[in-house]
Amino acid sequence: MALAPLDDTITIDALTLDPYPIYARLRKESPVLRVKSVGRTFLTKAIDTKAVKDDPELYSSNDPNTPMERAFRAHTLMRKDGAEHARERGAMAPAFSARNIRDVWMPLYEKIAHEYVDALPKGETVEFFRDLAGPFAAQCLSHLLGIPNASDDDMQRWSQTLIDGAGNFGWRDDLFANCETVNDEIDAELLEMDAFHKSEQGPSALSVMLNAEDPLPLSQIRSNIKIAIGGGINEPRDALMTVLYGLLSNPEQQHDVVKNQRWNDAFEEAIRWVAPIQVSSRLVMTDTQIRGLDIPKGDTVMTIQASANHDEDFVTDGHLFNVFRDKNQHQSFGNGPHFCQGTHVARRQIGQVMLPILFERFPNMQLAGDVPFRGFGFRGPISLPIKLG
Repeated sequence: MALAPLDDTITIDALTLDPYPIYARLRKESPVLRVKSVGRTFLTKAIDTKAVKDDPELYSSNDPNTPMERAFRAHTLMRKDGAEHARERGAMAPAFSARNIRDVWMPLYEKIAHEYVDALPKGETVEFFRDLAGPFAAQCLSHLLGIPNASDDDMQRWSQTLIDGAGNFGWRDDLFANCETVNDEIDAELLEMDAFHKSEQGPSALSVMLNAEDPLPLSQIRSNIKIAIGGGINEPRDALMTVLYGLLSNPEQQHDVVKNQRWNDAFEEAIRWVAPIQVSSRLVMTDTQIRGLDIPKGDTVMTIQASANHDEDFVTDGHLFNVFRDKNQHQSFGNGPHFCQGTHVARRQIGQVMLPILFERFPNMQLAGDVPFRGFGFRGPISLPIKLG
């Protein structure tokens, strides 16, 4: 049996700090690699990551060794396949319908965006992570999910804690302990909202699940909401900060985007450049091969969509932010049955709502300091200082 080579030098800290040089080397030298520190077989080429996600029978989402189950205190829909996954995903689907996005969420998000942008002090330097991107994403999500009484601070803390737990491949006890606290807080918040949603049926995810003709068990309803909290803030938050950093670092591109209203192009390029959700895991159900290497049943492969988005076979100079690309075949929203349910909301929330409002209000924004990116499982700027003008 010719197993993939085993690497014992790549650390989680290195992947958290800057994984892209590592991925570039692996795409060239060892695109199928067992990484000891993570306990996964890395797949760094786009054709392989897509093939795995498109084949849920061979590559199951039900990975028993993921930290996600312990972090969320549940076997979530992210780790289910087939009819079971489809039923849980479908339970929330009415909240994400095209009609609700058009008639409910986007008008509300536009109102929220104006409130947050109008409160920013023109002529001063603002920390966008703290003062705009995080709170805006949190406020929008709280309405979509049906927990509008949750504060922006709580939503962000809950999200980051669950993200840290789901990506806790080093199995640190303190991160899981934080998740226990947050799970209890979210359960209390959802319990408080149950009676309201059962009497006032609305378009939110919690409402449509509670009032369904054949509702999910309450434990799974709460699990679905927690999954959405975990992933529904960081993706629009980090996408907004990444696209702002990309545009403000490239004045020619910024000028073209603003002049021609190419907000969607800028958004898509940003999430290709730095995917907010960088990696995913799949359990191998039958002995198989990838690139001539044996992948045994029971192994866990990790699809590195962050690497796939930079794959030289599909993109030139993938390490550069470039809104002028003719094709943008990124995998940031995933593919296959687990394609991100919030894709269309995130695209409109940032590309059609926040970016035009922000650049109209502050046409002369400038970067005002370093912009460090961090994260292995989930990645984005942890600071974005901008002088408003």
